[in-house]
Amino acid sequence: MMAIKLSVVDQTPVHGSHSKKEAPLLSVELAKLCDELDYHRYWVAEHHDSVHFANPCPEILVAHLASVTKNIKVGSGGVMLSNYSPLKVAECFAMLASLFPGRIDLGVGRAPGGSRLTSAALAYPNQPSNGQYYVEQAELLAQFLRGSFDTEHPLSAIHVMPEMRDVPELWMLGSSGGSAKLAGQLGYHLALARFIDLDSCHPRIFEEHEKAWKEAGHEHTLQRMLSIACICAETEEEAKLRAGTAVYRKFASQIGQREDFLTPSEVRDRYRTMPVSHQALFDRVEASYTIGTPEQCWSEFEVFSQTFNTDEISLVTVTYSQADRLSSYSLLANNC
Repeated sequence: MMAIKLSVVDQTPVHGSHSKKEAPLLSVELAKLCDELDYHRYWVAEHHDSVHFANPCPEILVAHLASVTKNIKVGSGGVMLSNYSPLKVAECFAMLASLFPGRIDLGVGRAPGGSRLTSAALAYPNQPSNGQYYVEQAELLAQFLRGSFDTEHPLSAIHVMPEMRDVPELWMLGSSGGSAKLAGQLGYHLALARFIDLDSCHPRIFEEHEKAWKEAGHEHTLQRMLSIACICAETEEEAKLRAGTAVYRKFASQIGQREDFLTPSEVRDRYRTMPVSHQALFDRVEASYTIGTPEQCWSEFEVFSQTFNTDEISLVTVTYSQADRLSSYSLLANNC
């Protein structure tokens, strides 16, 4: 059995236990703790105009987190590349890698990270690309950071930095396999988001990525990561109670509702009065989470590691209370 490295994907949730403006500072608190607990990576996500998540600019939070931690790798999970110029993203993360050599990851994704309105506002005065140029953007980003343009390429004369001290580790995010072949062809490591799309998340996605990687002949070593939703507590009953906040948010999004995070007790009360069809949907969402004691969670980690042939699992933990989130990560680290 391979040793499992635990990492973090932090969506910077707007915890109900604190004022909304404190959300980014709570990510700082968690990153410091995870650094002390020897988690492998700490990634921050990008969301726009969200009532639940408070980080629209991962590159800024990455810079701060890297400055207040010592050993943990810090990065984006991910930058929503369709919104941005590949050159500007390359410049931001090349600078970060120069300031924190060996510690910066650049994970990119195709999704917009927000609504059509925010995509339009981010693209203004141009039109949003809606992901149609993502393949070209991902290729340009890699070429800018690696300096791998053909000499005839019109952008080959551009230098991202006067001299590259270091470059970020390049990752591509996916949830259903649509980006696996592209990631392999371009030499991006692959992070598979099971917490987004359980039904479409299969081990063969990693196999497709590896096949494309080998065919492309990349010299650096392929890496893969599985990202899961996880809430841990000292008892299974308490873990399920705490998980209710995140489960209800995802359930509500599927039926077109949008409101602030509910407390675990509010979720429990609402569940009792739901129609049977909604209870079934809620239960299905809950079943897609890893919820339980440290021993129960680690047992699932080991199954995932074997099934997906990966030695790295990243945890997405959303709770109503910041204390519960800190507790979840602490309990899992102590069980290593």
